[in-house]
Amino acid sequence: SVFGSARTAPDDPQYLAAQETSRLLALAGFTIITGAGPGIMEAANKGAKQGGGRSIGCNIELPFEQGANPYVDTLVNFRYFFVRKTMFIKYSNAFIIFPGGFGTLDETFEALTLIQTGKIYQFPVILFGRHYWAGLIRWLQSRVLVERKIAPGDMDLLLVTDDPAEAAHAVVEAYESTTKK
Repeated sequence: SVFGSARTAPDDPQYLAAQETSRLLALAGFTIITGAGPGIMEAANKGAKQGGGRSIGCNIELPFEQGANPYVDTLVNFRYFFVRKTMFIKYSNAFIIFPGGFGTLDETFEALTLIQTGKIYQFPVILFGRHYWAGLIRWLQSRVLVERKIAPGDMDLLLVTDDPAEAAHAVVEAYESTTKK
């Protein structure tokens, strides 16, 4: 699953990185799931198509949102956020999180909480864009971790990168390690 801002323009480096990351994952045989919208979601669905892979969109019905982007092969519409989030978790091998707003943060922390508490198996949660996520990572380390609101190992649940190949490799490697058992 790829998450990120619907407001990211096609000429933004993060859009291009999401497109390339998804293309690499599609070439490796992965299906790409997004929220079906514009911006990062469109970039990821587009990359999936370029890599010859499948592209799924999990759209949430909102009064101010547009329809699905043109790169979605299969569209599933949801009325409620909690049902949509459940589907992202259920059908994902990894979360790749590009810069985004409250919705992106919500999905990020939902996955981390479920992994941390053992409610779902551990899979990669990749924050893409070192500069964008730096403040959050510093805050987690200097405040949340120092005050022991999370365990030291919880920080290991996150991979932060600027490299589409590194992100794709982390997903492939994690998937292969779970299928060898």
